[in-house]
Amino acid sequence: MATVWYPARNVGRHPVAPWMPTGALEAFLTDAGFSDLIPLAPLTAAHVGAPLLRTGRRLPVVVFSHGAHSHQGDHTVMVQELAGHGYAVVTVAHHHDTYTVFPDGRIAVPRPDVPMLPGDFAADLRFVLDCVERLAAGHNPDAGRRKLPAGLPGSLDPRRIGAFGWSKGGTATACATLADARIRAGLSLDGPMRMNPPLSGDLDRPFMVMTAEFTRATDPEVAAFWSLLRGRRLNIQAQGAAHLSCGDNEALFPQVAKMFGWSEQELQDVIGTLDPVEAVKIQQAYPLAFFDEHLRHRRGDLLDGPSPDFPAVTFLP
Repeated sequence: MATVWYPARNVGRHPVAPWMPTGALEAFLTDAGFSDLIPLAPLTAAHVGAPLLRTGRRLPVVVFSHGAHSHQGDHTVMVQELAGHGYAVVTVAHHHDTYTVFPDGRIAVPRPDVPMLPGDFAADLRFVLDCVERLAAGHNPDAGRRKLPAGLPGSLDPRRIGAFGWSKGGTATACATLADARIRAGLSLDGPMRMNPPLSGDLDRPFMVMTAEFTRATDPEVAAFWSLLRGRRLNIQAQGAAHLSCGDNEALFPQVAKMFGWSEQELQDVIGTLDPVEAVKIQQAYPLAFFDEHLRHRRGDLLDGPSPDFPAVTFLP
């Protein structure tokens, strides 16, 4: 399954989109040990089925790949930021390794008996790129054969496609970018880059690595992938970030900690010591700047080096 986020208009008549579909959310929170939070499911800033905001130009596209045993909404804070700045963002639910709901109501959960490797995630991404091309050509790839939102068919630009992912999804993004020239720029959020066989082949397109725990200094696989990059490459790291600092965890876990009476140390054991508000801003600003530069040719100075606006961010040579 996949979901398309895009800049919209006249949203008031359309229902607010949930963070996750109800059945998938219940399964996810129960497995995570947070079943008490099911009635408090967060909402997004999106509205289901709202018409596209027309700008006169086709929208650049970014495809997102989630982490292992996670779900396609786990980086909504980033997805909404990109969509709010004029991107169409396609979030992918990797079957057998995620929580999602099919059009017929079936609820899918991760299956330990069906191993899903980063290469499998990458194959999903490439299939979704085929669907993006169909949508860009004005066709309807909806799995439930539902009518598409007004203005969406024919609105995407298949010549300006980027991809990003977290953890296993970051590795899958690297794999897909190496294999598929349709991806013009790729970004990994703390991807371990562990594949069998290892990632190989030179990559002459831009790639950005946002590091937390899987670093070039500590993980040979990350260093080996870095050595394959022949185009513009960037590696930044936020001081105090942990692997689970990525995405919506920084927005949600402080609320969970307050509700359950966690100590500051217990919260930091999960999401690290980086201030959660700053963490969210970093994850919104740097990917947007990266894709703006390489998909829209809008060059700013945020990616040129340290910024006083983000003192925790270090550029790794």
